[in-house]
Amino acid sequence: MDHDQTFGSRPREPVRFLVFSASLRRGSLNSQLAELAATCISANGGQVDVAAMRDFDAPSYDQDVQHEQGFPPGAEEFRRRLEACQGFVVAAPEYNASMPGALKNAIDWVSRFAPQPFNERHGLLLSASPSMIGGNRGLWALRVPLEHLGARVYPDMFSLAQAHRAFTAEGRLADEQLQQRFDTNIINFLDQVEASTHYPCVKRAWVEYLGEHPEPALDRVE
Repeated sequence: MDHDQTFGSRPREPVRFLVFSASLRRGSLNSQLAELAATCISANGGQVDVAAMRDFDAPSYDQDVQHEQGFPPGAEEFRRRLEACQGFVVAAPEYNASMPGALKNAIDWVSRFAPQPFNERHGLLLSASPSMIGGNRGLWALRVPLEHLGARVYPDMFSLAQAHRAFTAEGRLADEQLQQRFDTNIINFLDQVEASTHYPCVKRAWVEYLGEHPEPALDRVE
């Protein structure tokens, strides 16, 4: 696979992505998938900030704590790194058919900042699981708070089933067809974020696709 770092026939405009795994476990399959996504983004002209879930660790959200002590360092770091990027890619494990609690807690903390950094930021959701479902149920649950906060979550999510058997020693997917589909998903997401960032007409089309009028007063922030 070689997209030649172009969008169409010209060099790609600058786009930067926060890429992280929502798993805290060492040797996580989702961390391997996040690393593969970061490699693909870099190979196709995107800039990457690779993070770990531990970077955004925070105590359970408590409004009293927020008012009395302010935001914890993990929440401040999550906001800072989101704001430095045009898009984010998260590889999230499925816990009991939903998203990990640590990830939801981090989202809850960051949602209290003003301006709220998920609003209008593009997101791509990935998952890896030893199960045949591949963690897909957790991604559908994760879409809900992110889209509520105004994130432009990419329609095509990627779930890797039987993930404990899926990776080569080099970190690629052993099934070449599956690797090509993964690469295509990443590249298409890159193209959309680039177009939305540098060509405002695409942003208008995206909002209209969601069934809304592109008016600031109607934009989703809270």
